[in-house]
Amino acid sequence: MPLLEARNLSKSYGPEALVVDNVSFSIASGETLGLVGESGSGKSTIARMVLGLIEPSSGSVLFDGSPISGVSQRKLRPIRRSMQVVFQDPFAALNPRMRVKDIVAEPLVIHKACPHSELQPRTAELLRAVGLDDSALARFPHEFSGGQRQRINIARALALRPKLLVLDEPVSALDVSVGAQIINLLRDLQREFSLTYLFISHSMPLVRYLSTNIAVLHRGRLVESGSSAEICDAPREAYTRSLLAATPEIRVD
Repeated sequence: MPLLEARNLSKSYGPEALVVDNVSFSIASGETLGLVGESGSGKSTIARMVLGLIEPSSGSVLFDGSPISGVSQRKLRPIRRSMQVVFQDPFAALNPRMRVKDIVAEPLVIHKACPHSELQPRTAELLRAVGLDDSALARFPHEFSGGQRQRINIARALALRPKLLVLDEPVSALDVSVGAQIINLLRDLQREFSLTYLFISHSMPLVRYLSTNIAVLHRGRLVESGSSAEICDAPREAYTRSLLAATPEIRVD
């Protein structure tokens, strides 16, 4: 049984605004699905439906066998511990008035997942896992670079030991070299924490590097899917070939 399964997902905001049209995919535990397409193709809408933040107009989402769509917020609460998200903008995702120790500890407090006496040691451990030391605990988001802020976001996402991370363009707001460091960090964390990823991007080289399988989205429709090697080495669709041609190769090793 796949960890995450989307079945015939559609999202419409009116008869002339079909954003996602009959999209289906699944992700096995420990694997990464790269969802790739140009801006406006419906990638982030799919991410929000997967996380239960918006309801699909039709279709369903199953996480670890449990339905996400059409479920009350009360029933979703325990499932949310196992599904976390890392957003595109590393600064907008952080409360500028909160210290890093409180930002990273917030999920633990909300879900009552850790005794108060253990919050700071657990928070420091999470920061070390993403490459930041204890000196970051008492500082505010504006004191960090973009790459460091994204590391803080990732540490917060890991706080509840989730099974799935939805990575919504996590490096598109960063310099290329910094983004490469974050991608390598995500790859290391996947092995260390046994994570499953839904990796959303417009960059085929990054998707190829991180993903087990790739799904290509165009104007809300899934036009091609398969293994990373199949999609990148022998794409069947002209749109996929155009995405490959439009994005220069990026070194992340």
